[in-house]
Amino acid sequence: MSTETIKSLSVFFPCYNEQDNIERVAASAVDVLESLGIDFEIIIVNDGSRDNTAQIADKLASQGKNIKAVHHQTNLGYGSALQSGFKAATKEYVFYTDGDGQFDIKELPLLFEYVPDYDIVTGCRIKRQDSLVRKINAFCWTTFVNILFGMKIKDMDCAFKLYKRAIFDDIKMKSTGALINTEIFARAKNKGYKVFQLGVHHYPRTAGTQTGAKLTVILRAFKELFALYKQIKSDK
Repeated sequence: MSTETIKSLSVFFPCYNEQDNIERVAASAVDVLESLGIDFEIIIVNDGSRDNTAQIADKLASQGKNIKAVHHQTNLGYGSALQSGFKAATKEYVFYTDGDGQFDIKELPLLFEYVPDYDIVTGCRIKRQDSLVRKINAFCWTTFVNILFGMKIKDMDCAFKLYKRAIFDDIKMKSTGALINTEIFARAKNKGYKVFQLGVHHYPRTAGTQTGAKLTVILRAFKELFALYKQIKSDK
């Protein structure tokens, strides 16, 4: 797999209470990125974790020259964590995946094949390893927002995405919660950016607790959604 089209890459992990996962996930990322022989940095975004995620992130940053930690003093939400990761990224391309270890970063080079022909390369989960309720929620949400914004995204919130970092100099994100991926795709579509989608494997969570299916998270996403729809329409 050629990496000639990617000279430098920022990789970040949004984390909330991932003390049992982040060290393993970060170590795997270092192994993969060093094997690729590209200029890289790893950013751990601690979104106000209540466990020892912050301390572990700082330890990893102190031990690895290519690792840095970004901290939110309180839990600001998934969208805020992604925004902080994009803002902290300094390389030509930026990739993120969640700090829970449900994706295998060894599949990252699969995304490189579609650069630079596409501005965003996004994964689609193969045999998604989540509860039936989460799968139904995701299907309904993705179907609804695709219709609303005229998109054809198969797996809206798959946390395995590669971007040209310059996109975020052009797109101003406002979502602080679960709406963030929908906002990025909708604004990217308005700007004419090209998206490629490909299958990536998804694995069961082995530690920690998922928070995305909470009713408060879902209600917040819908509240932000209708505000975003008005903004997108007014931008046209």
